Amino acid sequence: MKDPLVIGFALLAVDIALWRAGLPRQGTLRLVLRLVIFAFYSAVLFGYGMNPLSPAPWPESWLRHLGAQILEVLWWLNGARLLTQSLDAVFVSRSWHKERLFQDVLGALVFLAAAVASLAFVLNIPVRGLAATSGALAIVVGLAIQSTLSDVFAGIVLNTTEPYHIGNWVSVDGVEGQVMEMNWRATHLLTSQGNIVIVPNSVAAKAKIVNNSRPSTLHGVSITLEISPQERPARVLGALEQALVGIGTVLKTPAPYALVKSASVDSIRYEVTAYVDDMAKKSAVTNELYDLCYRHLDAAGIELRPLGVPAPPQSGVDRLQRLLGRVELFRTLQVDELAGLSSKMSRHEYQAGELVVGSDAVTDYLMIVESGVVSVEVTTPSGVVEPVRLGPGDAVGEAGVLAGLPVRAKLIALTHTVIYRLNKTDLTPVLKRRPDIGQQMCQVLSQREDKLLQLGSPPEAQVVTERSLFDWLRDGMRKLHDLTV
Repeated sequence: MKDPLVIGFALLAVDIALWRAGLPRQGTLRLVLRLVIFAFYSAVLFGYGMNPLSPAPWPESWLRHLGAQILEVLWWLNGARLLTQSLDAVFVSRSWHKERLFQDVLGALVFLAAAVASLAFVLNIPVRGLAATSGALAIVVGLAIQSTLSDVFAGIVLNTTEPYHIGNWVSVDGVEGQVMEMNWRATHLLTSQGNIVIVPNSVAAKAKIVNNSRPSTLHGVSITLEISPQERPARVLGALEQALVGIGTVLKTPAPYALVKSASVDSIRYEVTAYVDDMAKKSAVTNELYDLCYRHLDAAGIELRPLGVPAPPQSGVDRLQRLLGRVELFRTLQVDELAGLSSKMSRHEYQAGELVVGSDAVTDYLMIVESGVVSVEVTTPSGVVEPVRLGPGDAVGEAGVLAGLPVRAKLIALTHTVIYRLNKTDLTPVLKRRPDIGQQMCQVLSQREDKLLQLGSPPEAQVVTERSLFDWLRDGMRKLHDLTV
């Protein structure tokens, strides 16, 4: 007849080996196998008189008595562990598996109950006196670790209510970051600066929490501008609404909007809000909103300054000359050259929905947007796409002016738009006097054309590098403007 102590310790050794090796790899199958081993282990104990609900047998042999006590105590502890894992697998939500706090608290309570039961049943230690003593001790310890207990219970509340999960972008008590870890004491946030901020659970439970990851496909972007109260709010709101039309990367529903936030004797605060479908777009859209608002306000003649700040002195530069100076192609020109070109520009107005230039049209003039929004539509093998929207200070038509190339896009006014034109014949004298400007213009244009070529060409089209496109544009410019350099 085999010794039950040997069988019991052998089953425990197998169970521990499976647990440490993580076999089988599938968690549910591993739990079922451990439960089967525990059932055999229980059958051995109860079958050979080692009932965990009573003191260990064989008191006449201290060695066998000690072995039986160890097996019975381990039965309670192993049972507590398997009970915790079973409850975790059956009842605990999947979203809690990463956070672990609820499972840790549940496991601690089950293990505490198992330890007390093993003391009472196996070792025959009276637990009533122990409970009274431990109760007084618990009060002393509880007062000593009051803040820690507050964090633990606050962590239980946070895990139960689930205001955020690991991976969410949240703002807790004024600290914004991504949730990296939730444990007994605190929530760990990774900020945009790459720092880890530890927020105690008791603070998070009392603070206002903003979860930027819910809903996952809707995120608001807001900017605030202070403008002089001398400017009529209707004019300011009109310019800001045009700026919102000019940004094509935001959602149409909910619709973006601009409103008056507050007013004082020094300034009026305006808030501009738009929505994106991805958290990663918020920074880029915020920067673009500031840029577009500045450009549209400047085009409307509205200055971004409070009433208490004196207006800057007039520079004496003509309005059209300032507009021409904002164009990237002409930033290297001198003041007298800009003045000569600005005097030759012609003004054209377009209503919302009106066609400005048709697709593949070859224009012999450069178009510069003074105010309004123009949509640029490019036809690709997959359909019509809108890579960009033009606003105040943007120019288009450089390809036709410099090298006689088509626009390769359809331009449609989205709002009431004012565009100035500069003819090719007026640009030729400048290129002859300043050949370096022509080189810079070709460089800028080659980059833009390369992007359009990649966007609009079918996959089987020949790949054109930016350098070869630059040389092609330069040769075309020389022929078109009769240049010798």
